[in-house]
Amino acid sequence: MSTRLEALPHRHVLTLPTLPSAVRLSRETAERALAEWGINLRHPAIGPALLILGELVTNTIRHAATVSPQVTVIYAAGKDCLAFAVHDRHPYQPPLYGAVTDAGGGGLATVMELTLGLGGTAVVRGDADGKGKSIWITLPL
Repeated sequence: MSTRLEALPHRHVLTLPTLPSAVRLSRETAERALAEWGINLRHPAIGPALLILGELVTNTIRHAATVSPQVTVIYAAGKDCLAFAVHDRHPYQPPLYGAVTDAGGGGLATVMELTLGLGGTAVVRGDADGKGKSIWITLPL
């Protein structure tokens, strides 16, 4: 699996208002982009990847919408790797790996269990100004 996101040849960026419709639109956009990039939508990682994406966008709508009027999703892929990020302008950076052991972790625990179960990685990257973050998920294909 490629570990350098800069090396992934396919990229797409989508910015939407932090409204419930963003969940559906982000998933539909992912499906279109993957199909355009020649990635089989029946690959075993794609269903869980779309669920992970939906959970992350839902979390942004639930927890960041008051300070982040937009959510940005960055999609990237290569022959053996799928990566995406969900970005908002809320400063809180959740502890991803703690969510797996936290019984009340909810959607983030699901995100981490699926990501790790697929052999993927997750990381939170704060914005340079400290007022936002991106959660990056990388999955092998």
